[in-house]
Amino acid sequence: MAPIKDIDYLFISTRVRALEANLLTRDRMTRMLETPNADDATKILTECGYPEMSPLSIDTMNEVLANEHLKLFNDLASQLPDPSLIEVFRMKYDYHNVKVLLKAEAMHTEPESLLMDMGRVPVVELEEKLNSSDLRGIPTILQTAINKAKETLGSTRDPQLSDFVLDHAYYEDMFQLAKESGSKFLEGYIKISIDAANLRTCVRTMRMGKSAEYMRDLLFAGGNMDITRVLSAASAGGSLADLFALSPLSAAAEAGANALAGASLTEFERLCDNAITDYLKTAKFVPFGEAPVVSYLAAKENEFTAVRIILTGRMANIAPQIIQERLRDSYV
Repeated sequence: MAPIKDIDYLFISTRVRALEANLLTRDRMTRMLETPNADDATKILTECGYPEMSPLSIDTMNEVLANEHLKLFNDLASQLPDPSLIEVFRMKYDYHNVKVLLKAEAMHTEPESLLMDMGRVPVVELEEKLNSSDLRGIPTILQTAINKAKETLGSTRDPQLSDFVLDHAYYEDMFQLAKESGSKFLEGYIKISIDAANLRTCVRTMRMGKSAEYMRDLLFAGGNMDITRVLSAASAGGSLADLFALSPLSAAAEAGANALAGASLTEFERLCDNAITDYLKTAKFVPFGEAPVVSYLAAKENEFTAVRIILTGRMANIAPQIIQERLRDSYV
């Protein structure tokens, strides 16, 4: 099979550029916060191609967003020269669903309301395989992670430790798939995502008064910043701001230092996500290829999150300025 070239993405890149016009902009988010009520806020979403959500409820919102998300994956997958680009975004839901199913089994609860059928493995199939312990047909890294997570949960009865196992496998899975795709842009996106995750872990654990040794097992390999350097900075009195000073996460690291001094984590978390968005925005200068597609997929993931934050906040009558603080920069 001939290698995939940038020119093979010409059609889908052009289509994605047209679709970007319907993304939820900062102006549209502001208008959603300024409407008299949550139902009126949903009307602005129709400008972005969303179906009606009225009368609005949590269930209606979740159903609409899940359908739109799945439609996005299926639509682009049918036109991509390399469908593995979609797989990188789908796999998050595999690991989420495994966490839900393992916890439900351990706690003897029903998992259905928390499952999200957008992964590489259909929820029904995943549930059947976990119940039968026959994991054949499931992606290799996920198989290994399931077995290890079940063993960890069984021996410790600690769901958090089981989640750590799955989180490590998730980043390993993403990184491997990105490497196999040959896309330097996708690989860069995964690397900065890992850096942001590691910076978050450092700040959170340091705020808890935990040692660098405790932190060691929580950090993910594969980022731009070597784990050894991160641990060294964390154990040297919290010099993470110096370590990340010349990186895209410099502003986030400064906010992390403030959080360690007692400031809120909200701004720190926001700046971590904004650094990733800034990386994705570099695809705007790429005329065609896989980069515009990857950026659009990530932008839509962030958009679905923003819609949930805004509508959930409006339905709960949370002050608009409080909701605004939780919103990340828009891709457009």
